Amino acid sequence: QLTPSSFLRIGQLSNVDLNEDIRELETELPRQHPNEIPHNEKLLSLKYESLDYDNSENQLFLEEERRINHTAFRTVEIKRWVICAMIGILTGLVACFIDIVVENLAGLKYRVVKGNIDKFTEKGGLSFSLLLWATLNASVVMVGSVIVAFIEPVAAGSGIPQIKCYLNGVKIPHVVRLKTLVIKVCGVILSVVGGLAVGKEGPMIHSGAVIAAGISQGRSTSLKRDFKIFEYFRRDTEKRDFVSAGAAAGVSAAFGAPVGGVLFSLEEGASFWNQFLTWRIFFASMISTFTLNSVLSVYHGNAWDLSSPGLINFGRFDNEKMGYTIQEIPIFIFMGVVGGILGALFNALNYWLTMFRIRYIHRPCLQVVEAMLVAAVTATVGFVMIYCSRDCQPIQGSSVAYPLQLFCADGEYNSMATAFFNTPEKSVVNLFHDPPGSYNPMTLGMFTVMYFFLACWTYGLTVSAGVFIPSLLIGAAWGRLFGISLSYLTKGSIWADPGKYALMGAAAQLGGIVRMTLSLTVIMMEATGNVTYGFPIMLVLMTAKIVGDYFVEGLYDMHIQLQSVPFLHWEAPVTSHSLTAREVMSTPVTCLRRIERVGTVVDILSDTSSNHNGFPVVESNPDATQVAGLRGLILRSQLIVLLKHKVFVERANLSLVQRRLKLKDFRDAYPRFPPIQSIHVSQDERECMIDLSEFMNPSPYTVPQEASLPRVFKLFRALGLRHLVVVDNRNEVVGMVTRKDLARYRLGKEGLEELSLAQT
Repeated sequence: QLTPSSFLRIGQLSNVDLNEDIRELETELPRQHPNEIPHNEKLLSLKYESLDYDNSENQLFLEEERRINHTAFRTVEIKRWVICAMIGILTGLVACFIDIVVENLAGLKYRVVKGNIDKFTEKGGLSFSLLLWATLNASVVMVGSVIVAFIEPVAAGSGIPQIKCYLNGVKIPHVVRLKTLVIKVCGVILSVVGGLAVGKEGPMIHSGAVIAAGISQGRSTSLKRDFKIFEYFRRDTEKRDFVSAGAAAGVSAAFGAPVGGVLFSLEEGASFWNQFLTWRIFFASMISTFTLNSVLSVYHGNAWDLSSPGLINFGRFDNEKMGYTIQEIPIFIFMGVVGGILGALFNALNYWLTMFRIRYIHRPCLQVVEAMLVAAVTATVGFVMIYCSRDCQPIQGSSVAYPLQLFCADGEYNSMATAFFNTPEKSVVNLFHDPPGSYNPMTLGMFTVMYFFLACWTYGLTVSAGVFIPSLLIGAAWGRLFGISLSYLTKGSIWADPGKYALMGAAAQLGGIVRMTLSLTVIMMEATGNVTYGFPIMLVLMTAKIVGDYFVEGLYDMHIQLQSVPFLHWEAPVTSHSLTAREVMSTPVTCLRRIERVGTVVDILSDTSSNHNGFPVVESNPDATQVAGLRGLILRSQLIVLLKHKVFVERANLSLVQRRLKLKDFRDAYPRFPPIQSIHVSQDERECMIDLSEFMNPSPYTVPQEASLPRVFKLFRALGLRHLVVVDNRNEVVGMVTRKDLARYRLGKEGLEELSLAQT
């Protein structure tokens, strides 16, 4: 836990001067009052490591690949398909589990509260009902928040920013562990049942990713079980491909949108893409939707009717009454503008709130208290709004799950209660499909305003929860309001069906908050089962994205930035051509000789001041006339495995007759390599020599020091590297480019900014 003083110290020490021309950074760090943690947006954290998308082509790897014949490669390919099918099935089952449990628990809660309210409406004393509702909410959310805050903090939020970072190549600690999955699923159930303004759709994406990472490794490090299958896939390259399939399967289970899932994985996540991968990911998404569909239809008692493809089902929009005409296109575009502005407002408010949380609410007990407070406030606001609303609608012909009568006449229900007294998914569907005249404009206006602030306050709490459904709900409410006012203005002419505008408003609001374009269009089309709306939805989303990007960035990117993750975008900053590799790289580089003393290796690895993860290997000749040229690159994890298995000889000129290590030894240690402190090396062993030639990667990627930053960036990003060695014209190592060196440069308001690095 960071105390304010330690954070201040970090703020002052964090200007790592690589060159003298970065001095102006020190003026950029804002001077704050010493009683709070300084605003840490201009920092990049050093605690995040990169994933290695690039295989180390050492002699062991090449020997193994030469041994594998054609049929063995075929079985590997079949295994990939089997894993994708398993990912789909399991993700679908987890989605079913969440859905069924939420439905039953929330139903129980609403029935209890409804009975209580009906009882006290006649006798007076409704404050008891309010107390009951608020207490139920707060206690359920307390459990959901405690497990997240104290057991696995990574499970907080929707998990989409974390998965985005993982697919970008940043190793976020604990993000794809089994423990995270369990906490995530339980946390989602509890926060939705606790009546927070959240959805269960975002976390499905994280859950799918965890399932994929677990299955593809064929073992569980949390449970200490190794099933001895899929050992070939135990490296970052393969794991990352499967995680993108898992994320896609999560989207398609959540929205019933397999194509949308594939496009989501492509747009938000994966940095690397090929056609085989696309087809496998689509397969996983389809399987996941189908599993969810069949299990839910059996659960609902009609086994052959596959009508619930996703967790959220917007219902079918029929074309007769829902067509649109050319003159409505400008109206849709205007709605897109409104959505972009409201989304930007949402993100800006959430930004300041998150800054406040980082500064003051960084202790787990405070986080739990805040979550309980939000739950109680949400219940209170809902109750007061229902209590004050005089908007009554006739019950017959309406599809309300829990109609609250309150002060309405017999045979009528309170229409504010359909919005608040329900899970958010049901409320969205009601706003889309209730017949015209079901809602009073005043009801909708009040609901939009209150829910906007509630959802904004809720996102970023220490509970696992998504932001998809709340945004759709806010958008659907103001979209429906817009449609109603249009039909007032045009004297009730037929083309203003409020349901259609509710759909457009929902798309505009969600697009304005998360700024996804392609995948969101397809997801909305698949979830409504209607292709006619493809064009207007696309227009609305494009407008919302353009307008929103003018003010602030999308919610997920903003949270990635607030966590100081070294995230690499698709392109280098536009104005960065003036920088060269010499100015970007980190120096000095710790190099190892090809045949090195064990003591030296141990000292380098245990040196805490330089926790490097890759070491260039140079020629080990004592002769001063020749250049110590670059021979290869070896990773910290490989060195640790070598020391652990004690692969060394007494003197340099002895022929190497030690036990041959296999690639399997490296794979068994993946992904949690032991720390160097746990490996004991005796005094005699320190004098031995270790030959790195067959373990190092003999052909690492290098760039000359004159290469421009965009060129270095392109190479690094497209190949998914972790280390890029910078050499001079004599092939001597002069520097090393890692992810932090590239992510430091960002386009700010005044042009190219450089972020400082902090050890937090």
